[in-house]
Amino acid sequence: MRLIIDRYAYLHSPIHCWQQKYKLIGLISLIFAFSFVQNITLLPVILVITTAIFSLSNLPISFLISRLRYPSWFILAVVIFLPFVAGDTIIFQWGWLSLKEEGCWASLLISIRFFSILTISLVLFGTAPFLSSIKAMRSLGLPQVIVDMTLLAYRYLEELSNMVTTMQRAIKLRGFKYQQFSRRNLRILAQLTGSLLVRSYERSTRVYQAMILRGYSYNFSQVSKQPKKRWSKQDKLNLVATTVTVTIAISLIIAEVILPAN
Repeated sequence: MRLIIDRYAYLHSPIHCWQQKYKLIGLISLIFAFSFVQNITLLPVILVITTAIFSLSNLPISFLISRLRYPSWFILAVVIFLPFVAGDTIIFQWGWLSLKEEGCWASLLISIRFFSILTISLVLFGTAPFLSSIKAMRSLGLPQVIVDMTLLAYRYLEELSNMVTTMQRAIKLRGFKYQQFSRRNLRILAQLTGSLLVRSYERSTRVYQAMILRGYSYNFSQVSKQPKKRWSKQDKLNLVATTVTVTIAISLIIAEVILPAN
């Protein structure tokens, strides 16, 4: 079953050809650099870098919009209300409501950083199979227990979604109407939530027991070392791409430190 985030992981583009281990180093360094930026003059640079990387990935615009839709609700309230509560320089006032310059710049800064960071994250995990990302994290030294739990949690979120869809279809076929607000409907929804939690716990227990029966444990000292291999042309290209990306990230941080504050 193909996971949604890596739906376009098998396209062909320069970003797809970038080995995931090197890609993690390069793009995560960019994400940290974007989060470090506070200077308004660097926002066009961030947008140019984000647009260039997304264009090189060949991911559809519709895929980006669909993935940004729901996270955007969490930051929408901040972007809307911040211009009216932050700062002292008033640029427009209507009665007790005043629009402030500092708040507008802060909203712009938050919006662009939010868009850029999520877009780079989508490119990072959307241009390679999720299992490849997990293996890359493991090769970079992330504790193997955390890596395994991340893979299992991500994998069974989809199973949980399928379970919820099945339960919703079942109660709908039995005449349940979501539009009616009553004590009976609330009791049914509470029972469904409890049943879902119990089923999820039982599923996780069965998965854990199956892993134990297949030899899963926390003793990783017996993992065999991979023999060293000669560097290929693709490895050199991966190193060059990572070096360029990390250099851009470091340059952004240096520019943020050197440039005067707004």
